[in-house]
Amino acid sequence: MTGNGDEWVFAPDGRRFWGRFGAAGLLVHHADLGVLMQHRAAWSHNGDTWGLPGGARHEHETALEAALREANEEAGVPAELVSVQFSSVLDLGFWSYTTVVVRALEPFEPVISDRESIALRWVPAELVDALPLHPGFALSWPALRARLDGADAGGPATDVRSPESRA
Repeated sequence: MTGNGDEWVFAPDGRRFWGRFGAAGLLVHHADLGVLMQHRAAWSHNGDTWGLPGGARHEHETALEAALREANEEAGVPAELVSVQFSSVLDLGFWSYTTVVVRALEPFEPVISDRESIALRWVPAELVDALPLHPGFALSWPALRARLDGADAGGPATDVRSPESRA
């Protein structure tokens, strides 16, 4: 990895997006516990909302690598205890965000390990909408939940790793 992606990207209309090389987040779900949600610090972009652990991708980092790294940094998510189900990409042409959806293989206690989180909480999927959600996550949650319900029902898992990392 040669380049840190921690900077803003500006859209032609002036909107800003975090992550020079795009961004990625990890949606962790467990059959009994629900979805791991992060209450974002008030100072952060769209702060004091609930969303997923995630952040800027670094140069040459895959979306999966970024999502796992960020979720470990922000919530102590152990990569060895999750299994990839599928991913969903919002591609704006000049910037992209990938949500990597994983199943927790066993329960674990998330840990606040940096100042980006106010709280971390397992939330039943049917109650996620009741939280004040990050605007981007609020838009994507209905489709993600529908796919998550399908994955829980035995739908196919998708390997989002790069071909090089599968070898």
